[in-house]
Amino acid sequence: MFYVIGGITVSVVAFFFTIKFLFELAARVVSFLQNEDRERRGDRTIYDYVRGNYLDPRSCKVSWDWKDPYEVGHSMAFRVHLFYKNGQPFPAHRPVGLRVHISHVELAVEIPVTQEVLQEPSSNVVKVAFTVRKAGRYEISVKLGGLNVAYSPYYKIFQPGMVVPSKTKIVCHFSTLVLTCGQPHTLQIVPRDEYDNPTNNSTSLRDEHNYSLSIHELGPQEEESTGVSFEKSVTSNRQTCQVFLRLTLHSRGCFHACISYQNQPINNGEFDIIVLSENEKNIVERNVSTSGVSIYFEAYLYNATNCTSTPWHLPPMHMSSSQRRPSTAVEEEDEDSPSECHTPEKVKKPKKVYCYVSPKQFSVKEFYLKIIPWRLYTFRVCPGTKFSYLGPDPVHKLLTLVVDDGIQPPVELSCKERNILAATFIRSLHKNIGGSETFQDKVNFFQRELRQVHMKRPHSKVTLKVSRHALLESSLKATRNFSISDWSKNFEVVFQDEEALDWGGPRREWFELICKALFDTTNQLFTRFSDNNQALVHPNPNRPAHLRLKMYEFAGRLVGKCLYESSLGGAYKQLVRARFTRSFLAQIIGLRMHYKYFETDDPEFYKSKVCFILNNDMSEMELVFAEEKYNKSGQLDKVVELMTGGAQTPVTNANKIFYLNLLAQYRLASQVKEEVEHFLKGLNELVPENLLAIFDENELELLMCGTGDISVSDFKAHAVVVGGSWHFREKVMRWFWTVVSSLTQEELARLLQFTTGSSQLPPGGFAALCPSFQIIAAPTHSTLPTAHTW
Repeated sequence: MFYVIGGITVSVVAFFFTIKFLFELAARVVSFLQNEDRERRGDRTIYDYVRGNYLDPRSCKVSWDWKDPYEVGHSMAFRVHLFYKNGQPFPAHRPVGLRVHISHVELAVEIPVTQEVLQEPSSNVVKVAFTVRKAGRYEISVKLGGLNVAYSPYYKIFQPGMVVPSKTKIVCHFSTLVLTCGQPHTLQIVPRDEYDNPTNNSTSLRDEHNYSLSIHELGPQEEESTGVSFEKSVTSNRQTCQVFLRLTLHSRGCFHACISYQNQPINNGEFDIIVLSENEKNIVERNVSTSGVSIYFEAYLYNATNCTSTPWHLPPMHMSSSQRRPSTAVEEEDEDSPSECHTPEKVKKPKKVYCYVSPKQFSVKEFYLKIIPWRLYTFRVCPGTKFSYLGPDPVHKLLTLVVDDGIQPPVELSCKERNILAATFIRSLHKNIGGSETFQDKVNFFQRELRQVHMKRPHSKVTLKVSRHALLESSLKATRNFSISDWSKNFEVVFQDEEALDWGGPRREWFELICKALFDTTNQLFTRFSDNNQALVHPNPNRPAHLRLKMYEFAGRLVGKCLYESSLGGAYKQLVRARFTRSFLAQIIGLRMHYKYFETDDPEFYKSKVCFILNNDMSEMELVFAEEKYNKSGQLDKVVELMTGGAQTPVTNANKIFYLNLLAQYRLASQVKEEVEHFLKGLNELVPENLLAIFDENELELLMCGTGDISVSDFKAHAVVVGGSWHFREKVMRWFWTVVSSLTQEELARLLQFTTGSSQLPPGGFAALCPSFQIIAAPTHSTLPTAHTW
């Protein structure tokens, strides 16, 4: 009996192991068939299945070349160890179908990787290298033949790097602060690393000695300047990654401050401070809260063309209040001022005037016979109007203020209540732009205020029946009798002879087609300065007679309509499909023309004439302050003087900058003055001028035209790499594409704007760029990239 039971037991065990073997064999066969390519499947026999002589994802391993947690910005790598099912190393040089996918969990940003097969004795290892820029949690998926390697996907956390001062910013930054003497003010600072990640490492948040603050008084000469009495304290919040700098000043006046991290100025850490007494603060608060009423101040006006003032030929967009020269300084470029070129003679003594500050404008008036007002200057209350704070004037010993909006010559004023005047202007400005000077905050404020402007106008539907074959003419006819209220409504577009319900599609198509009809140069309403079909478009000074100025009003209303629709958000968002010149955008917001606009708007002219004048001696050029105009047949039509008596005024080395700026004013603005005025008339019917004025020309393009959808793969496929060593083409370019792949759409648009002059791609993407996007190795080290748009 015992032998019978033992025999049965042995048989059962043998049967069990046989079944297990067959299941394992079947599993190996199925796994092999799933993971092996068809071409390689024929090279395997049933003997390979039985021996486990095939690549098995679950037998492979992953090892990491770093220890968690690790900082962003470094080139990191991990290794995939390949094994047969039987545990023997699998040669990695054979095709294995390894797929690695790395992405940021929260941002859904994909990270490019490189794979390298290692040599003996690690011939079964594939090294995967990558670089991340955004801190956070990443998913790393490693697959072989569509199946996850053991324990894949993996999750890794990358921490922010060390604080970089040039990336660290003040939250809700202002170029000028208005504070009260003896009362503390807290500045919120967000420390960021090289890749703009908010960093919360202990060094940046704990050690207050890393943050320093320097303050000096504006106006007095250095030898006359005394120490500024102030207190500061630094605290931090690790959870919000913020540092709080608490500042208290004990002296009244105007000061310039600079916040540094480890003795390096932070990104927006330079700003002016106006410190008022308690009584002065109450006066300013009362002035700002008085809605719609102009507050006036008695002052003395010095000649705007005085050589001691800021020269008007300098580009305002590159000048902060800290960079503006004091009124007593004399520099080389003062010789370029228009005072040399038959400008009005200097005022021998200051003129008594009255300065009026309202929520929208700052004006300077003179009273004849003490009763008849005469407006001398008007400045808008917007970020483009800059103040410089100087010392006492030589006549009345009153504190001096220089006002410069980049459009008119700077105005130098001395005023007993200068600080109250300036503080009233600054507080009105802060109120106008919503409390912050950052781009996104200004966009949010702009859209909120624009919705408020149209709040009483219904957004009900209005039918727009147009013809696809005569789109511009039929659209003009359909909107001919539209009021502002009608333009504020939701357009329901119907194309003639087409049956369709407008659930948004026909409306979006109409916006795109009408933008093309208006801004495409083939219709001659707008033009390019060169034959390059990728050049930026500008109002056409030589438009055909049948294109009336009313069309520019219509174009302005269309742009205003797009801005209003975008402010409503969601499906209403509409972008202007156009690539405008920088000079035209600057005129929309009221900026003065400058010769540097030629570099992006008319690069051929800039390269051939402007650069030639800048880089050569003018003493033998026989060039005068006049511009010759030729007709279509190449014959001289007329000579236009750029200033009074310009035909007799020679261009010299001293005044050539002034000449180039007058040339820019004529070629870019004066020739299209009527066209721009009618465009602005239509635009400002829907979008108030003061709301547009809070942006600069580059920000305005992003607001109107958006960033579009910039594909990194399209960029990489059509970019042309010129020259360079093996190191540049293989390693540097790999780093470049790694960085570009992790950029946001806004950052990609900024890159495109920096290199091509516009944040928009042509309809064909990078393939349609002419000339092609070229990346050239520069024979320099430790320098920032440069761009040429011609």
